[in-house]
Amino acid sequence: MRTSPQPAMGETNALRRPDARPPLHVAIVMPGLGAGGTEHVVNVLANEWTRRGWRVTVLTFEQPDTPSYYRFDPAVEIRRLGLPPKPQRLGPAAMGSVRRVQALRTALTDVKPGLVISFLTRTNVLTLLATRYLGVPVVVSERNNPALQDTGPIWRALRRHLYPKAFGLVTMTAGALEFFPAALRRRSWVIPNSVDLPADRQRKRLGNTLTAVGRLVPQKGFDLLIEAFSRIAPEFPDWSLVIWGEGPERAALEAQRAALRLEGRVRMPGITGEPGLWVETADVFVLSSRFEGWGIVLLEAMAADLPVVSFDCQWGPRDMLTDSVHGLLVERENVEALAGALRRVLGDGALRARLGEAAGRHARTFTPERNVDQWDAVAFAAITARDDGSM
Repeated sequence: MRTSPQPAMGETNALRRPDARPPLHVAIVMPGLGAGGTEHVVNVLANEWTRRGWRVTVLTFEQPDTPSYYRFDPAVEIRRLGLPPKPQRLGPAAMGSVRRVQALRTALTDVKPGLVISFLTRTNVLTLLATRYLGVPVVVSERNNPALQDTGPIWRALRRHLYPKAFGLVTMTAGALEFFPAALRRRSWVIPNSVDLPADRQRKRLGNTLTAVGRLVPQKGFDLLIEAFSRIAPEFPDWSLVIWGEGPERAALEAQRAALRLEGRVRMPGITGEPGLWVETADVFVLSSRFEGWGIVLLEAMAADLPVVSFDCQWGPRDMLTDSVHGLLVERENVEALAGALRRVLGDGALRARLGEAAGRHARTFTPERNVDQWDAVAFAAITARDDGSM
């Protein structure tokens, strides 16, 4: 396993950062550029690499008129191929994947990047198929828990067959990396996500908002959170739960809310109009995921000096915080334990202040500059291997 080395004391930026090397042309491949942790990582990388003088092309499968949730530097080239994945029967789905591979190969042949970086399992597989015999190094990045994320047997088989053909693999945690065979881990890196909340955010906290953020899907465990909140809601009549996000589980979660008679206490307002806007109104943050790749919203909450409560799910939370120091960790999917931890935090203002202060100091060490420096090391390792023929 590789991570980029930390600079020695007194080492200058010119020495520790690869800005002085020839600029690269990097193509980043993503399904789309909506709201999400991986999309945020791509945004940070593309913008910072552009500032460092690199040429960056982002390729997505979205429709051409799809807007980006995050703001990209005007110098970043974004090409949308107009072939978004959609639920289909096996035959049409396979044909759709073939078309995406063909379109991506055509685009990469036209763009002629020196390096391709792909994010997310299915997109990684398509990218490796599209780049066969193009002679360009490909780095694939897993952004979820590969052991628990259900990609289906066909995609799992393709991943097992094709990932060894990539130059290297990047995960966000050591636990996720351990899922992959030792042969693949020989050329791999663990790079945690960074946090960069808007500097001009305003505090609109009223002292009684418990906040969760994520796509409304089973992975995020919002059903468990609503159940846990129902157990403590009578004890804290001034507190409400706000779940920011959108997704296919909305109807089921709204039905659960109604069955528990929490319509006036649990709100689901959708996606925030701007990235990170939810931190302005949050007083306590909770992560209820069954599993994660990292859980960037937890780190964002910590960076905003919020006290946090989280399931100790695989993987991410334990990599970000120490239990009872920077926040509270509880057993994964244990609703009673989650309710108990929320009871402690909501009922103790001094505890909230102590946890929030410690969380903020710790989270702000996960800087975007450090994150991009680590990705620089991956990029230049791939380019060096290409140039010396050791790919």
